[in-house]
Amino acid sequence: MSFLAPFAFAFAASIPVVIVFYLLKRKRVVKLVSSTLLWQKFLADTQASAPFQKLRKNWLLYLQLLLLALAVLALTRPFFATEAQPAQLRVVILDGSASMQATDESPSRFERARVEALKWVDSLEPTDQMVVLLAAANTEVKQSATSEKAALRRALQACAPADSPTRLVPALKMAESLVRDRRSAEIHLFSDGAVGDLTEFENKALPLIYHKVGQRAENLGITALDARANPEDPTQRAIYAGVANFSSNTLSADLELYFQAGGASSRTLLETRPLTIPGGQAAPQVFKSLQESDGVFSVRLTGRDDLAADNEASIVSLLPKPVSVLLVTRGNRLLEKALRAVGGVQLAVANDLADAAATFDFVVLDGVQPGEWPKGNVLAFRTVNTNWIGRVSSVEGPVIVDWKSTHPLLRYAGFDNVQIVQSLTPDPSIGTPPWAIAILEAPQAPLILAGDLGRQRLVWVGFDPLESNWPLRVSFPIFIANAVDWLNPANAKSSQLLIKAGDPFRLALAEPVKTAEVKSPDGKTTMLNVEGANEIIFGETARRGVYHLRAGTNEVAFAANLLDAAESNILPRDELKFGEYTRVAATTVQRTNMELWRTLAAIGLAVLLFEWWWYHRRTV
Repeated sequence: MSFLAPFAFAFAASIPVVIVFYLLKRKRVVKLVSSTLLWQKFLADTQASAPFQKLRKNWLLYLQLLLLALAVLALTRPFFATEAQPAQLRVVILDGSASMQATDESPSRFERARVEALKWVDSLEPTDQMVVLLAAANTEVKQSATSEKAALRRALQACAPADSPTRLVPALKMAESLVRDRRSAEIHLFSDGAVGDLTEFENKALPLIYHKVGQRAENLGITALDARANPEDPTQRAIYAGVANFSSNTLSADLELYFQAGGASSRTLLETRPLTIPGGQAAPQVFKSLQESDGVFSVRLTGRDDLAADNEASIVSLLPKPVSVLLVTRGNRLLEKALRAVGGVQLAVANDLADAAATFDFVVLDGVQPGEWPKGNVLAFRTVNTNWIGRVSSVEGPVIVDWKSTHPLLRYAGFDNVQIVQSLTPDPSIGTPPWAIAILEAPQAPLILAGDLGRQRLVWVGFDPLESNWPLRVSFPIFIANAVDWLNPANAKSSQLLIKAGDPFRLALAEPVKTAEVKSPDGKTTMLNVEGANEIIFGETARRGVYHLRAGTNEVAFAANLLDAAESNILPRDELKFGEYTRVAATTVQRTNMELWRTLAAIGLAVLLFEWWWYHRRTV
């Protein structure tokens, strides 16, 4: 045991004073009585010449001495030091993602995490330092390295959770850079453990201490939202909402559909649908509604659960417009037929790319090398622009091993039993170009690339569909329909109007403006200086809801939502996985250098109360 204030032992000098009071004789009061026969013993005491008496057994004395000893010990602030050495630097990461708003902890997980982090501030040694990081929509340094406890407390009190998914990777990277090459440094993560892939830290040997927050997973959440033309009735819109129950119990709620027309001050309730979903299951819902103008569809769950951030979501729905497509081919009838089968497509077919290509929404190049490449969106089959891909190589009979079914281009499109005779692929020495992601892959290299190059959206297919059995599979017309939807500039604009909470919103400017303003869902207005810029970037989207941006004569509404199944699964994790073999279990270690003065003071109070009870028991 050690003492933070050993000089307080000087108060122990008061212990003999208490004993002296018990050695002193009492001052007697003279009384007149008729006879002293029965008072002889009393007279003997009063006639004693010595001022002190023999110390007798007295429980009151013992209790008072014990109370005084406890008070002295409390003043010396004793503590037990554990085997762990005090860290010279502690990096505290407070998880501020949406799941930390769950109310299974009182009043919330985030507040519980803050309280625990404040306890570590209280136990900080004068020679130690602490850094406070908030991992919310973005990683924020709330307090740089300092030993000042007041500044650390203010930094933790200034932290607030966001409606965004968990983004711990940037925070861990920053913390790793702070503790690198420091032996006595620790990273303290206060989180519920609902994190994504942390494989890149598998070999980093982070000195991470994981403090788990949370108790259960009683949550019913909206995980997906989309609005499209109803394929059965083009005059209607089909609104798809994915609802999942992440608890082990059956939960019930009402799912409400609202619509707010552009410029309207309020929204209208269109439909209410009761839901009862068993534990661990999902219930996709499809609503059908007429839409006469551009507006915002919103879905809302009315049931009570532990997380409110995923109980409502919104999407901006623009009225569909016909898409004009130019197909440049030398006679691919199957491709032409697949394009004409897509609803709303106005198709033109040519043998060569003409100047009129600029008037089309996007161009399809089928094995044609144009003299001048189109400036708009492009779907290219077996044709290469060196600005897209530096060098290509040819692969005979590539075997398809993987495809990204989550990408919009491959939604509902599978590639089982698809065989290819020959395909172009990016040269392995160069790899996938930085603008693209591979959505269909062979062992040698990717076969289909998709991405944005500047303001141009590109889909590159390395093989000729006629040199495969793909046109005979149902995935081919599905892929073409998805490509028309993805490459349509109007739909691309609609997809830009739906973002994840915390992601920046981008809007290209058709004409220069000097200022812009954004009205947040809470009514706050933010002014932006965009003079000389050709694009507006707004990053303060940590809150879920509908934002309204005004730039010059343009007014745009966009929605920020959680829509993340991993985040809605609020079950606290007992360990964090760093790759296949590395695990960090939730800690049960108590804080080092635990002070005992509070315990001693409490015992002293109990002794004082016992003395009071004993005295009244003897005198009553």
